[in-house]
Amino acid sequence: MWRDPSSLWRDNDFRRLWVGQTASQLGEHAGLVVLPLFAVLTLDASAGQLGFLRAGGQMPILLLSLFVGAWVDRWRTRTVMVLADVGRTLALGAAAVAGLFGWLGLPALFVVALTVGALSVFFDVAYQASLVRLVRRDQLVRGNSALEGSRSAAQIGGPALGGALVSLLSAPVAVASSALFFALSFLSIRRIRRVESVPERSGRPPRVWRRILEGLRFVVGDTSLRAVCLASAAFQFSFAAVMTAYLLFLPRELHLSGTAVGLALAATGPGALLGSVLAARLPNRFGYGPVLVTAAVVGDGVFLCVPALHGPSAVTVLALLVANFVFGAGGQLVNVAVMAVRQTVTPDGMQGRAAATITFVGMGLSPLGSLLGGFLAEEWGARTSLWVTAAGMLLSPVVMALSPLARLGRTIPVPRTSPPAAGRSEVHESRSRPSDDVE
Repeated sequence: MWRDPSSLWRDNDFRRLWVGQTASQLGEHAGLVVLPLFAVLTLDASAGQLGFLRAGGQMPILLLSLFVGAWVDRWRTRTVMVLADVGRTLALGAAAVAGLFGWLGLPALFVVALTVGALSVFFDVAYQASLVRLVRRDQLVRGNSALEGSRSAAQIGGPALGGALVSLLSAPVAVASSALFFALSFLSIRRIRRVESVPERSGRPPRVWRRILEGLRFVVGDTSLRAVCLASAAFQFSFAAVMTAYLLFLPRELHLSGTAVGLALAATGPGALLGSVLAARLPNRFGYGPVLVTAAVVGDGVFLCVPALHGPSAVTVLALLVANFVFGAGGQLVNVAVMAVRQTVTPDGMQGRAAATITFVGMGLSPLGSLLGGFLAEEWGARTSLWVTAAGMLLSPVVMALSPLARLGRTIPVPRTSPPAAGRSEVHESRSRPSDDVE
């Protein structure tokens, strides 16, 4: 184990995890924009078809998250992440080849989005649980700040690169770029040498439904985690609807190219990096509660400016850059603080299930949000639907302001008792501090 927190970046295994997770997030989020842009710009997909395509990529979150959380708590996270990377590389590689031969229609895009989405659920739950098994509790803040900073930067860096490739080269090349990122992630994570401290398995493992219910009971029974779930659900539902309308609004209403769309989205990356830096300092100065609520109000509220945009492309892109920068900074502040809360109050043997439960509740509504965004854009137009869905994003800070999260101070209280588990050997008493829990 490491001698002091400052040695985190000197540890080869942590660096390998960080490189692999960053590459994986770049590939994942590039695909989230590459496939819809290909559908809109190349296949002339309607608003309803775009909503259906985006929902297909998000549906595995609703269908698989709880099961994956139960499984990950009993598996080595390195193995889960490596297998997920291999599967996504093959799926997107096949899609790139199909695109080169003109075989990549909307049905094939839906299958690819569904496959990548399912494997991403495995990877995302596993990487959230992996850090707790690799580092000391007093290193979680630094480790999470690094991982979540790169994740949020990749969340927009990937789409920015993907949008540019779709516009400048071709959709198959853009799809292939995502596959290459997953291949890089595979090569890095498979080189992790440290043996994980997987919770012990006592006798016959409990049924998966029992383990899922244990995770649900634990999250529901903790007031802070329950508030995280509700705030996350409000945000993710509205944000999914916003992004469907957004990806129609920019190219069709504002007449921006794929490169301009990618550039506008890319501003969230630097914003997220700033948010990561602030997240390591502001909660210790002002308290977790005030930081959470304020960051959510500012970060989510800035999207109300987007549907008001008109005028020359240069001015519009500049305004979008500012809006996305603010959104990235606020969102990352919320992410880091929320993950600190979750990891602090959750024992080792429950980390995967807690992360999966929050993902299930929070992001499980995303497919419905994407479908709603497509429906509203088709019925009311992209601009009006953006007004409505952007306003809906403010429900998340309202939920947080009315919950115990808003009252958290500079330290997060650690529960004195452990939640019920299938076997006492599965749950460790040690505890410690941001999907995507809320933003």
